[in-house]
Amino acid sequence: MIDIENMSILVVDDMKSMRLTIRKMLKNLNLGTNLKFAENGREGLEILHNTKCDIAILDWNMPVMNGIEMLEKIRNDKAIRDLPVIMVTAESERDIVSEVAESEINAYLLKPLTLAALDGKIRAVVKRVNNPEPVTRHRLKARELEEMGDYESAIEQTRIALVHKPSASRLLRQLGLLHFKVKKNSIAEKCLLKAASVNKQDAITRAHLADYYINKNQFEKAGKYYLELLSLSTKYIDAGMDLAEKLLIRGFRRTALDIFSRVIARSKKHNAAREVVIDICLANNEIEYPRELLEQSIKENPSNYDMVYKAGLVHQEAGDWEKALTYFIKVDRHVRSHVNAKFQIAKIYYMNHKILKADDYLNQILRIDPGNEEALALRRKI
Repeated sequence: MIDIENMSILVVDDMKSMRLTIRKMLKNLNLGTNLKFAENGREGLEILHNTKCDIAILDWNMPVMNGIEMLEKIRNDKAIRDLPVIMVTAESERDIVSEVAESEINAYLLKPLTLAALDGKIRAVVKRVNNPEPVTRHRLKARELEEMGDYESAIEQTRIALVHKPSASRLLRQLGLLHFKVKKNSIAEKCLLKAASVNKQDAITRAHLADYYINKNQFEKAGKYYLELLSLSTKYIDAGMDLAEKLLIRGFRRTALDIFSRVIARSKKHNAAREVVIDICLANNEIEYPRELLEQSIKENPSNYDMVYKAGLVHQEAGDWEKALTYFIKVDRHVRSHVNAKFQIAKIYYMNHKILKADDYLNQILRIDPGNEEALALRRKI
């Protein structure tokens, strides 16, 4: 039982002004007598491991370790995993909170904070902890039985919990994962599919479904769920990139390119993600899509001559030698020591029977790199 007036509260926020504001609010509300403060998630975890706290109020955006990273650490630590957590977030982050709201966060508050909102959320969370609903009691009992290895009894407790809350995606997901443990994969799949259908924001269930379909080599089904995942969270960008490459290799071009597009759009390092996608596509003989991406990159940053050179290679691969030559010449004009661009120009001139121009570029290469084997081989042909 939590004594709401004398409880211990941990506040984690990187802004000193916000920590002071929450401290003042809690004093005015007469909530808690033991207040602890940390500037980031790492410091907050140290406090939790050394001191008993009844509730934690975490800011979403923090350096070193943010609120969601700290929350994941808490939920994966048996000693503190049941700690009630209230997440504080800006209005613009509300859609991100939905990723874990149902399964991990006890409540969340939108900035700017008000006395009434803070008071209401804390009291509601404490009330639920002190007087757990039947669904919570059965869910926790199921967790206890699962950890003891009694999966069948855990399944039964989860089913009882679902009687009290039949549309809870968290419970449906847990029921599915328990059925995986007793090798009833078809039932597990149905449970996960239902969990995904009742909660369009449930990223965790979609991640499990995607992994399940990947393990069954049903890559296109996995791709469908990764497209949904990438709309909900940036957490799955790297995994989405890997899956899209597998899809491309296996011939599921449209789904692969859709995932690549979503990855690029959601990535914080937009240009870097686009360059990786271009390289993956080119390595797998996909020409049209990287050509579009390269045109876009060059439009945004005309002085990125690595991209200009790649654009030349892509157009060359597509058989558009004239367009390729335009790009290679552009690189050569701005990066005079770019041996590869010079060689591509020489090669195109040689193919077009412009021997003197080809020879001029080969001479330029050999002045820079006298032992260049490709240039020497083409010189011998001339």
